[in-house]
Amino acid sequence: MPIRSRIRTIPHYPKKGVMYRDITTLLKDPVGLRAAIDELASRYRDMDIDKVASIESRGFIVGAPLAYILGKGFIPVRKKGKLPWETIGHDYELEYGMDRIEIHTDAIEQGERVLLVDDLIATGGTAEAACTLIEKIGGQIVECCFIVDLPDIGGRSRLEGNGRKVFALCAFEGD
Repeated sequence: MPIRSRIRTIPHYPKKGVMYRDITTLLKDPVGLRAAIDELASRYRDMDIDKVASIESRGFIVGAPLAYILGKGFIPVRKKGKLPWETIGHDYELEYGMDRIEIHTDAIEQGERVLLVDDLIATGGTAEAACTLIEKIGGQIVECCFIVDLPDIGGRSRLEGNGRKVFALCAFEGD
C-alpha cells in the first residue's frame, strides 16, 4: 500500500503556484495511518534510540504513536510559550521573519539518542532548529524522519549538508 497514494494534493494553496501536500487524507484512513506508523516502527525498532522528539503539531500525530510502539519516551517540540515548565528555546529564520521553538530543560539527558519526527520536510528550517535545540541540551540526533519529503524545496539537502541523516516515507518531486 503506497503511502504516497493516500496523500491529497491541493493546487494553489496557500497561494497560487503552491501544490500543498495534505496528510489529513492519510491520517483519516485507518489502513494508511497504520501502514505509515508500522513502516516507521519497522525501520527504527532495532536502532539505538532513547527518545522520539516531534515538532508541533502534525509531527505529534506520528511521533507519539511511534514512541509508544518503540517503547521510548516522547518529547514535544513546541512553539514559544506553549510548554508549562522551564524551557530552553532556539530562534530560527522563516521566509518572512523569525520564529522560536522550545523544549523542557529536563526533556533529554546528556548523550541520549533522539529520533526527530515531523510530518513533512520542505525548507528544513524548523527541523534544523529542532536538531540544534536538542543538541544544545545534550541530545544526539540519530535521524530526522518525515512522512513526506519535498526535495525540490531543499530541506533534505539542507539537513544532510549539516551532517544529518534523513528518511522519508515518500517524496513529491516538483512544485
